[in-house]
Amino acid sequence: MDAFPILSLVLWLPALGALGLLLVPRENAELARRAALIVALLTFLVSLALPFGYRATPGDATTMRFVENLPWLPMFGASYSLGIDGVSLWLVLLTTFLLPIVILSTWDSVHVQVRNFQILMLLLATAMIGVFISLDLLLFYIFWEFTLIPMTLLIGIWGGSNRIYAARKFFLYTFSGSVLMLVAIIGLYVLHRDALAATQPGYAGTFNFSAILANLRSGALQLDATVERLLFGAFFLAFAIKVPLWPFHTWLPDAHVEAPTAGSVILAGVLLKLGSYGLIRFNLTLFPEASRWAAPAVAILAVIGIIYGAIVAFSQSDMKKLVAYSSVSHMGFIVLGIFALNLEGVSGAMLQSINHGLSTGALFLIVGVLYERRHTREMAEYGGIWKVMPVYAGITLLVALSSAGLPGLNGFIGEYTIMQGAFLAPELGWPFLAFAVLGVVLAAVYLLRMYQSVFMGDLRNPQNQNLSDLNPRELTALAALCVPIIALGLYPAFAFGPMQASVGETLAGIATAVAGR
Repeated sequence: MDAFPILSLVLWLPALGALGLLLVPRENAELARRAALIVALLTFLVSLALPFGYRATPGDATTMRFVENLPWLPMFGASYSLGIDGVSLWLVLLTTFLLPIVILSTWDSVHVQVRNFQILMLLLATAMIGVFISLDLLLFYIFWEFTLIPMTLLIGIWGGSNRIYAARKFFLYTFSGSVLMLVAIIGLYVLHRDALAATQPGYAGTFNFSAILANLRSGALQLDATVERLLFGAFFLAFAIKVPLWPFHTWLPDAHVEAPTAGSVILAGVLLKLGSYGLIRFNLTLFPEASRWAAPAVAILAVIGIIYGAIVAFSQSDMKKLVAYSSVSHMGFIVLGIFALNLEGVSGAMLQSINHGLSTGALFLIVGVLYERRHTREMAEYGGIWKVMPVYAGITLLVALSSAGLPGLNGFIGEYTIMQGAFLAPELGWPFLAFAVLGVVLAAVYLLRMYQSVFMGDLRNPQNQNLSDLNPRELTALAALCVPIIALGLYPAFAFGPMQASVGETLAGIATAVAGR
């Protein structure tokens, strides 16, 4: 274990803050908001030590850093094992960065049971960070499942008129996939234990990810092709539902539309990334031959999602629904990059995961700003808004162009590297590139159509005449998101650098599988 358990500090600070909020009087909403914001800012500041302290170079035996390992349930081979590499590093930072922004947005959008809302948001942050840094499969599963509880309650209690239906659908979809993953985790544990017990009598087994991976790569644990594909499928379904990949996406629009603004931001910003992270961390790493076998089929689902999400987004008149379906399209890009199975594709998918969290999170905040003023998200209710809200209109244009993939902004870099990876992949090639390019064009069409409908033209609706521009809190939250949107577009090497060695390590098993064909 490293000298100072910084990962534990980042992990448990939000949960400790949630416990501290129980001491705040229920009726003192302002104090609850301020206390939650302080905890979120403190968590973000502590997490900044991770990128500055992270060092990994290609050729390292392992790129895991800040490793903590303590016995937890030794009779079952489970441990409190934490660590980060270049794959999880930026996802942890994305979580801690978005947390204070999300809490800041609740000043204008959450007015009932404020203390309970903040408690659930902080607990959700701990669960999501736990997913990204757990190196024990059982610990990972517990954090994975725990994310369901606060998110379901956030939708079900603070959501819109159809919130109960949306919350129930969100829970049942994601829980169903998770159960299959639990079966696969147990199966992998038993297979690993039995394989090593043949040479080490009395071996109790382990859930440690690094130990299982090392034995898979050394040949101490060998999986039959059928067994590997079954295990791959069980993990894949859980992650594909969470992403969500077409046709497992139907829970997402309902959840996004009914969730409060803060819930939509954290859902799009981080929760969906649990799925893409799982595909890279577990499917590609533990089951390389099955990943290679399934790559063309998964890539087809991904491009269907890209086109389908874009077409349905274009047909929406509700801005929040439009952004929700754009997530289906953008997450299809990420899955396409992952199953390109090369450095360009997976690195692009990782960067696009961060980009989507920033840009789509900002779009949901932007929709929330108008909704709090007019209580409608119908584009037909607006038009000419830029005349009364120029700062808001300027930031919205920047974010929309970022989401559409304009060169110079973050979205372009992610989509370009994904398309490069798809084109270079032997199993994919130019047909997948062509569909991806079409998806980029369609994204520009529906995002600019929304911008034109809401912001351009004359200010015809009298109810919009006195709309106020961004207040200081709204401006702070959106400006904070614009900084990395521009920075990643101008200097993406800052993000690519730390992840290269870890992506290379992830793909090492794929290269071996291809060489052994």
